[in-house]
Formats: sequence, C-alpha cells, structure tokens
Amino acid sequence: MRQFDFSLAAIMIGTAMLATGVFVLPAWILSMVVTIIAKALVVISVVILMRAGLVSFGQGLYYCIGGYAVGLGGPWLNVTDMFALLGLAALAGLVSGAVLGVLMCRYREIFFAMFSLALAMILYGVLSQSQALGSTDGFNVSRPTVLGMMLATGQVRTVIYLTACLLGGGVAALIHVFFKSEMGYASQAASENEIRLQYLGASPNRVFYGNYVLASVAASLGGALLALNYGHVGPDMAYWTQSGEFIFIALVGGTGNVIAALIGAGVFEAVRTYALEWAPDAWQLILGTVLVLIVSFMPNGLWTLVRSLRPGTRRRTAIENTL
Repeated sequence: MRQFDFSLAAIMIGTAMLATGVFVLPAWILSMVVTIIAKALVVISVVILMRAGLVSFGQGLYYCIGGYAVGLGGPWLNVTDMFALLGLAALAGLVSGAVLGVLMCRYREIFFAMFSLALAMILYGVLSQSQALGSTDGFNVSRPTVLGMMLATGQVRTVIYLTACLLGGGVAALIHVFFKSEMGYASQAASENEIRLQYLGASPNRVFYGNYVLASVAASLGGALLALNYGHVGPDMAYWTQSGEFIFIALVGGTGNVIAALIGAGVFEAVRTYALEWAPDAWQLILGTVLVLIVSFMPNGLWTLVRSLRPGTRRRTAIENTL
C-alpha cells in the first residue's frame, strides 16, 4: 500500500487555510503574505538548484525578469489581464532559463555561483542605465484587469491574494512531486557523484539543465507576484544583495522540503517587519542576530523542528529528507 504523503497533505491544507484568511486578515497582513509567497517561490528555485549541488548567487536575475515582464506587459504588449501577465512572466523565465541554461549547466561549484551572480549584475547594470525603464528608480506597474474586468483596488488586492495562495500551493505541490520523481532523485545523485550517475545511463548535464530551467520559471513567478503586489518594479530586484537574501532564507528554512522554503520566508519577513517597527535604527542588527542564531543552532534549518514533530522519524540531514 502506498505510504501517505504528509507533506503533500500539509501543502493542500495550508493553501486552503491561507485562502480563507482573506475573510479575516487585515489588508497589511494579506499584503505581507503575498510577499512571503512571492519570495518563497524564489527560495524554492534556490532549493531546486541546491539539491542538485548548485548554489546560485544570481537567482535575482529571474526574479527581476518576472517582475519586469509584468511591468512591461501592458505598455509594450498591451497585456493587462493579471493571469495573462503571470503566464507572460513564466514564459519569460522559461525562455531566458532555457537559453542561459545551455551555458550554465557546464559549470559547477564556485564557477556556477559566480557566473550566475555576474549575469544578474549585468541585468542590473543594463536596467539601471535605461532611462526609458526608469533607471535606478524603476517604474510603477499599472493596475491589472481580471478576466477582462476592471475591478476596484480592494477587489484586485483580494484576487491577487487568492491567486498567490493558489499559485504558491500549486508550485510547492508540483516541486514536491518533482523531488519524489526519478528526476528529483537523479538531481541528488548528480550532486553526490556525477560519474556514477553516468554509469546509470543518465546525463548530469541534462539533469542540471532541467533543474535550472525549472528554477528559472519558479523564480520568475515569484517576481511577477511581487510586482503585482507592490505595483512597482526596479533594478534592485536583480542586485546581488537580493539574491543573497534568497540564499539566506533557504539556509534558514532548510533544503529538505518545499514547505521549508515557505517557513523560512515567513520567519524572515515576519522578523524583518516587526524589527523594523520596534527598532527602526537597529532592525538590521536584530534580523541578523536572529537568523545567525537559527543557522548556528539548527544547521539543517527550521525544517529540523518540523520533522521532530513526527513520531518515529529518525534524524537525517536535510538533503536526505524526501518526505
């Protein structure tokens, strides 16, 4: 008999609970939840690469591509529907990831990390020098339509929130299934020993390429959601500090499960929000201290605590967790 998938059930229940929150949560919390989901999608893309043994210091590249695809969809392509804009962002991430992945899948370790960082900074430099795109200030995103209808601002916010919940839950479920598939196990095998993977008849380059393209689409969707939520995009989305933030969140949450990315993003955003509210002049010190403590005492991330709640679960490293 097939074993019950606790993680998939948790994703479905969590998505339903978040969706019902639209009726009871204040507007500022709804906006923060959308931000958390948007960043979690990018963190999931980082985790996809990390499970294959690749660390990207430039995942902000696709985060920015997704955001600018939403921002430019209206003025350049006359695309105003919110769902069409999300599809456009996913397509932009897919195409750019497919093209750049041909080059990136040839590199490993520090070379992959630095090359990914260089690509993101090139995009940042181009956007910063482009006066037509607002230079370093970026530009505002027009309010989208929903299925051809122009809704009030509050109604659009509600649709964006529900869309973020469904999109975040759907992507998390798909990536979880991917981790449990042959391709997911091949990714972990490639991170351990590429030569043995070749003996099994699989191509490491193809495995890395598939992971890279998948991660590109997930990160682009995260950038698209944030653009819709904030109504603004700028070149800072591709800056190296933004990419570093995603890596830090991945370390805080852990790489053992897609749910860990959501937990890490939630904790990171909550700590930053309240630290900024309580100590505007020292919020960075508070945020850094909390996150360093988490990483120091839980090297495998906050997912370690979640796993410990399951009775009979043996301690393993996060990379070995395939729940």
